[in-house]
Amino acid sequence: MWNEKMAARAKCREIDPDALFVQGAAQNRAKLICRGCPVRTQCLAEALDSRIEFGVWGGMTERERRALLRRRKDVTSWYDLLTSAEKRYEEERSQEEPVRNAPVVVAGH
Repeated sequence: MWNEKMAARAKCREIDPDALFVQGAAQNRAKLICRGCPVRTQCLAEALDSRIEFGVWGGMTERERRALLRRRKDVTSWYDLLTSAEKRYEEERSQEEPVRNAPVVVAGH
């Protein structure tokens, strides 16, 4: 769950918090702040589990979060779901890396 340690690692800790509580097209700019944040998944999970109604959290607007909550009423813990999905993704990605970075062998050379 969200804690002080995670908050200290968040990219948004260095900006004006009001930048994440905007309307309209400004929300798309606010979502960019979350890109590449090391605690983005946990932040989004906190917003979903706590039903936070306002602001951009974990790269999603309140409207996007409400739609997700309506579609996935079966989820009892967004933290568990999202962090386990992130872990699986990272594991799959690490298994693919050696193949992707392998030297290219050209026949006849």
